[in-house]
Amino acid sequence: MGPHFLQLPEEILLLVLSYLDGRALGRLGQVCRKLRYFSCRDAVWRRIARRCLNSGFVRQGTDVLMPWLQVDGDVLYFTQAEEIRAHQLHGHRHGLHKRPFAVFLGHQEDVCRFVITDSHIISGGGDGKIALHNLHSTASIQFTAHEQDVNCVDCHGGIIVSGSRDRTARVWSLSSTADKRWLHTIQTEDRVWSVAINPLLSSFVTGTACCHHTSPLRIWDLQSGQLMNCLGTEFRRGAGVLDVCYETPSILLSCGYDTYIRCWDLRTSLRRCVNEWEEPHDSALYCIQSDGNNMIASGSSYYGVIRLWDKRMNRCLQSFSLSSPTSSPVYCLRFNTSHLYAVLATSLHRLDFTVYRNQFTAL
Repeated sequence: MGPHFLQLPEEILLLVLSYLDGRALGRLGQVCRKLRYFSCRDAVWRRIARRCLNSGFVRQGTDVLMPWLQVDGDVLYFTQAEEIRAHQLHGHRHGLHKRPFAVFLGHQEDVCRFVITDSHIISGGGDGKIALHNLHSTASIQFTAHEQDVNCVDCHGGIIVSGSRDRTARVWSLSSTADKRWLHTIQTEDRVWSVAINPLLSSFVTGTACCHHTSPLRIWDLQSGQLMNCLGTEFRRGAGVLDVCYETPSILLSCGYDTYIRCWDLRTSLRRCVNEWEEPHDSALYCIQSDGNNMIASGSSYYGVIRLWDKRMNRCLQSFSLSSPTSSPVYCLRFNTSHLYAVLATSLHRLDFTVYRNQFTAL
């Protein structure tokens, strides 16, 4: 392979390699370090991964992944590949208008995560970019934030925190994103799967892949970017943290590959969690949400299993399987007092708590 090939722009190299099959990519990665770096990028494997999915929802002949959602009042936002769609919810039954009233664009690869503020949608994508979409107009800003996929993003009080597969987390100011300059870059030495900003805007937590000997849960100072604390001491190698959320400024929930939901009280011991709940079928937990009181909902990695937990008990209250006989993780879920919404690889589901016999319906 001539040296001129390696001098092509990175986006052209990734496009060319994305047409190779798995065997060719494996052989190419043995040629040199630079080609190994490019052959291991998610962008070149995404086409192969989509062909392996157990999915039936297609658009123009290709699988459309739907990994994230948010509910804001009577509007449901969810991703379809590189798009974020906004759908109006119907009345008290909270059904879904089939046609979106807004579609937010800006990424060249799938949207990984997004959050909603009063004025913007902030999204991170597989193209390494962060996009800021104005909720009240069609204006948007995109900028390259990381060298690889932006796996997670959070925003509070005008501060954005992003985490990436490139083993860094970055802190941005919403008012200065037009300059494309970050406030801090944190070298996490591991892939970052999840981030959450403390409600007091004093710190943020990162959940990483746990491929090394450091804790996958670490708290960083938001002003200086310095490490403040490491949570836990007994995480197994590979027990990455896929989702984190603050219930209060001092109570943190986490979940991930080790099949546990953990509750941390930052006012007491940082070495041990104050409570934990184990997924009974030994499945990784992709997402959690709390009502801020006693209820927790979790999404599992197999067969779209959702479990409802009461923090006062040591076992789940109720479980639902959304994707049998095929299997898909529950990538994201959101709930309120009347409904729960969950998104799988290629489908969206709703649970109505007001119906006597609780049953999920596909939207």
